[in-house]
Amino acid sequence: MSAAAPPYPLEGVVSWNMNTTCNYRCSYCTQRFLDDRKRWAKDVPAFVTALNALPGDWEVKLSGGEPFVHPRFEEVIDGLIGGGRRVSVVTNLSASDEALARFAEATASRPGLLSASLHLEFVSPDSFFQKLRRFADLHRGKVVATCVATRASLPRLPQLIEEAAALGLTLRAQPEKQDRDVIPYSDEERAALRALGGHNGLGLVEPSFLGSPCWAGARYLIVDDRGEAYRCYPARRRRQERLGNLLDGSLRLLAGANPCGYEYCNCTVPPQRGMVRGGGERSHPGA
Repeated sequence: MSAAAPPYPLEGVVSWNMNTTCNYRCSYCTQRFLDDRKRWAKDVPAFVTALNALPGDWEVKLSGGEPFVHPRFEEVIDGLIGGGRRVSVVTNLSASDEALARFAEATASRPGLLSASLHLEFVSPDSFFQKLRRFADLHRGKVVATCVATRASLPRLPQLIEEAAALGLTLRAQPEKQDRDVIPYSDEERAALRALGGHNGLGLVEPSFLGSPCWAGARYLIVDDRGEAYRCYPARRRRQERLGNLLDGSLRLLAGANPCGYEYCNCTVPPQRGMVRGGGERSHPGA
């Protein structure tokens, strides 16, 4: 007997990877092997119009690359907010305090999430946490920090999580991926990751929702800087379940919750927003 689908999500979410450009070059970055790290969505009015025209209520979650380095980032924010969309952002927090304050002010009428990635190769934890605390004091929405659990950083994460908590901030671990898959952590490392909350607080190192009804593709989708749309991150990684293109009118959302077809899910939005239920741990193929 198949599991019942979660309730219809009243607010959908679009993860828009609006550029591939980034001012960091992290050794563990999953995008470091892209052929072109200089792309950015150029037809901003067309993107804004198309995102505002999606049927129903939507949150647009901006990511990249680093979205704050997009030359028309603030124009995007103003256009989406003017269209009634909630705007969230995934950032390395390298933008100036002034730019971050403008984002907080622009989104104040309908604040979203700011997810800040702590990259220990480029910034000290103290300066990062202090900057995030300053932003959190201005922002009306949710603020969370994440840190990739490389083998070098994993032993430091318990202390870093405590330091963040002392400032009223939440820091979550993200398993490291190489070749678009979780690295072969040892059993001890996996246990340490689960003790820290697992992937983005889900309690799992490699979440699997295989066969479970999920609203991805209907109330959640991934759009890149060229307008190409996919059901979810695993779909985009495998170039499967393409939904069309946001800009040329070919985008077709799915009709309802459909079974997840992927053994490993690296999405965060569907499980955290109640678009898919349950889930278990996939063992690493090399373990």
